[in-house]
Amino acid sequence: MTPSDAGKTPAQRSRLRRRRTIAAAVVLAVGGAVGVAACGHGGGSDKAAAATSAPARTSAAPSASPSAPGAPAGPSGAASTPAATQSRVDADVAKQASDVKINITPRTGSTGADINRGTKVFVTDGTLTSVTMTVKPTGQKVAGTISADRTSWSPDVKLARGTQYQISAAATDTHGRSTTANSVFATVSTAGSFIGYFTPEDGSTVGVGMPVSINFDKPIASQDRAAVQKAVTVSSSSGQQVVGHWFGSSRLDLRPQNYWLAGSHVSLTLKLDGVEGAPGVHGVQDRTVSFDVGRSQVSTVDTQTHEMTVVRDGKVIGTIPISSGTTPQFTTYNGQMVISEKDQSTRMNSATVGLKDKDGKSEYDIPDVPHAMRLSTSGTFIHGNYWAAPSVFGHANTSHGCIGMADVKGGKDPNTPAAWFYNHSMVGDVVVVKNSPDKTIAPDNGLNGWNMSWSDWLAGSALR
Repeated sequence: MTPSDAGKTPAQRSRLRRRRTIAAAVVLAVGGAVGVAACGHGGGSDKAAAATSAPARTSAAPSASPSAPGAPAGPSGAASTPAATQSRVDADVAKQASDVKINITPRTGSTGADINRGTKVFVTDGTLTSVTMTVKPTGQKVAGTISADRTSWSPDVKLARGTQYQISAAATDTHGRSTTANSVFATVSTAGSFIGYFTPEDGSTVGVGMPVSINFDKPIASQDRAAVQKAVTVSSSSGQQVVGHWFGSSRLDLRPQNYWLAGSHVSLTLKLDGVEGAPGVHGVQDRTVSFDVGRSQVSTVDTQTHEMTVVRDGKVIGTIPISSGTTPQFTTYNGQMVISEKDQSTRMNSATVGLKDKDGKSEYDIPDVPHAMRLSTSGTFIHGNYWAAPSVFGHANTSHGCIGMADVKGGKDPNTPAAWFYNHSMVGDVVVVKNSPDKTIAPDNGLNGWNMSWSDWLAGSALR
């Protein structure tokens, strides 16, 4: 039963099932730039993009959506091949994209940003309509000014050292078409100190798959990792043992052997003040933060049956038709993936994952992909798709690697499968993909350390 079937009579559900068996047509996806997203890894190595604690505002290629009451009509008519139809639909949707391009400096995920003149937003082929900058941990706004010609913005004040900031910008082109961009970055700490930026945020409520992930703004020397890890403790009201694992020299993730128990209260203590992280470089943090684990939700995507089953607290609450990555070029990774970011709408541009036409332009550029939830750093998303034929969902894999669900343009209809899943999901929920011809996603590509055995996880601890 899909979420939209709930409450309907058997006869009504039977009619809906017949409607869902329409012959599959096709199609698909998108990608992005700074503050943009792009779907798919194109067969490239996911090791190339290790996850950071700061959510990257880029997306993966959109997939098709499930057929259900309220699903969009979408382009009709089957092409000779899914690829042919996909290209045509991508081209049609790209025509709707805004000409304006937003550039934010520093780029999302950056650390060590200049506190004086290193922050700026500027646009080409359009004008800025709004820019909001906040201190990420507190939400405190940072004053700034848009230039007289509305093509640039900069903060009015000197930024604080060792602080994480977030910028959200919106702009329109001469035809009134709009787009948005985002960046999350951190400023430089002093030369002799290091800071760890952590997720999840203090006071947040997250899903059972959410690890504690700490990204240090300076590399931690191998001989000092044990001391640094010892100064970082995570405890849970569930009593679960929590162990850290190093992904390189700048990232330490901590998790229990199995998912957090629903309803747990978790505390993270950083006793890094004075701890040496490298010769002449010492920590400056001494604080405790906490978060709560909500209900348990694990959704399983079967790329062969083109269906996602949503299980909450051990009970199936929804079954959603989906479209995943096209075989063989743009298959979707297998494995356990954690939702690390949720956006009501995001721009997806294929150039951000290296997908370009012969003329060097993006294969697709969709300015308003609705209900987008990030599953990997390299560009895997689960999201709404309003441009694909409804017959795709539940029947064909047509995306550039993302998982798509039926939606409407603007994402304003709460009755679509994509809206239902978005509204029933939170950061930290788990999405498991199975039966794809692709490999299992790398544990450091996003917050996806669950794809590593417990023995391998323990082997990555500096406190063995």
